[in-house]
Amino acid sequence: MPYERDEQLFRVTIRGKFTGLDDAGRAAVLAASDTAYTEAGTFTHDQSVTAFTFRCQVPAGPDDGQDEAALGAMVALEAHGHSHEILQLAVTDMREIKIRPRGRRM
Repeated sequence: MPYERDEQLFRVTIRGKFTGLDDAGRAAVLAASDTAYTEAGTFTHDQSVTAFTFRCQVPAGPDDGQDEAALGAMVALEAHGHSHEILQLAVTDMREIKIRPRGRRM
């Protein structure tokens, strides 16, 4: 489900590399390629489908923090079933993002 402003969620970006990706896995990654943040997660990848960026949105409970969001995203990544190594993980708490109203600049 795409992000809606009134939802309480985290956006998690995981950068990594695949280890031992076979032809079927490569085809599955190519089919799941997108730049959107979704609960199932989407992949962008290099030309050789070796390095990847996985984007996932994780619903935020009232007491959830970055650790819970990171674990939720890793579970979503594992659900794809591709052997991988995580190189970097970044969490953005969308509840903390402030949107300024559009107005006239003076």
